[in-house]
Amino acid sequence: MISFEIPPFIQNQQQLLKMVAEQAMRPYSRQLDEHEHERPQAFFQMTWPFVQQMMGQTVKGLEKRLSQNGSGSKARTGPDYSILGMIMMIEQLSWGDAGQYLGLPHPMLGGAAVQSAGTPEQQIRFLKKFSEGDPKWGAMAITEAGAGSDNSSMRTTAVLDPETNEWILNGEKIFITNGKLALEESDGLCVVWATVDPEAGRAGIKSFVVEGHTPGVTIAKQEHKLGIRASDTVSLHFDDARIPFGNMLGTLDKKAASRTRGFKGAMKTFDASRPAVAASAMGVARAALEFTQEKLADEGIVVDYTKSLHELTAVERDLMEMEARRKGAWLLTLRATAQMAHGESNRLEASMCKYRAGEAVTWITQKAVELLGPMGYSREWLAEKWMRDAKINDIYEGTRQINQLIIARAILGYTRRELK
Repeated sequence: MISFEIPPFIQNQQQLLKMVAEQAMRPYSRQLDEHEHERPQAFFQMTWPFVQQMMGQTVKGLEKRLSQNGSGSKARTGPDYSILGMIMMIEQLSWGDAGQYLGLPHPMLGGAAVQSAGTPEQQIRFLKKFSEGDPKWGAMAITEAGAGSDNSSMRTTAVLDPETNEWILNGEKIFITNGKLALEESDGLCVVWATVDPEAGRAGIKSFVVEGHTPGVTIAKQEHKLGIRASDTVSLHFDDARIPFGNMLGTLDKKAASRTRGFKGAMKTFDASRPAVAASAMGVARAALEFTQEKLADEGIVVDYTKSLHELTAVERDLMEMEARRKGAWLLTLRATAQMAHGESNRLEASMCKYRAGEAVTWITQKAVELLGPMGYSREWLAEKWMRDAKINDIYEGTRQINQLIIARAILGYTRRELK
């Protein structure tokens, strides 16, 4: 029997997160949107203990699996409910403020990359730092000016120095969420995707963990964005940045280094991160929908679900459509999450939920601004901010068009060469 019951510990977690979203995030949404690069230190300190506890549980789970399976097998005895808890946490905190959620001290995409491409020992070593000490951030650097959606054409290089047994990174990455916080303002980490052989295309791409305060890593540019302005987004420049050989994710055998998961590791990272992006989109969508319903209810407009569509007003039909699109995208997100929790491949479902959530949140927030009239467009309410915050969900972690291609290839059975 399939159960849709939420485990009690996640329900309790959601109550706490709702309080954080309402009292510690939402009241500062406008201020942090207007002052893009301000950092709410009190909020970081308040949320860090929660992240530490969560990451501590993750590391203990990794250590337990490693001890039970000497080969590092990821065999499960049941679903990993911490994944569901993470997705629901993202949705709730994004309801509070998507930009502030992205700025939380947390391994974020860097942690997802470590878990997707790293050995069990590497996962424990790098993720353990997020359960200790002062607030830390994680980031992932994959996008380049000449390699956006086509990540296989990236030109950031990693060359092994056999004398020092170090990788030397050179190049530049753009649009890195939490890049400054991870590498310059904390002892965090950034997973950098680089090529060990530019002529090899995808086969030459590997992932490397660059830790905070590494010499040769500089902030090239701090972005000014349309939305999620409370988050830190930068370009990173690597100039002969040296990192230990063991910071290459995957096998540590030099002779087998060329056989690490490389580009496949990047794609597996997206399988984990796309449901997270979809969940964030659903938090923004829910914020806009609930606010619109509340304001229209004040004017006496409440949807009567017992009536047929032709009996409803245009505004009531719009409200129903907003709700239907949000629920549909959220169910797709939960399906992709459930597959992750059970250790199943979710490549198709991850792209489906990311595509649908990005489409739904942009439509829902735009419709909210429309239905709320001039006040929806004003800065007195947060509706216009939610509309700006929403659009990024249609772009990062694979644009709508890229995810459409992935979905079409999977359903129709076409290869990348056959369907571009």
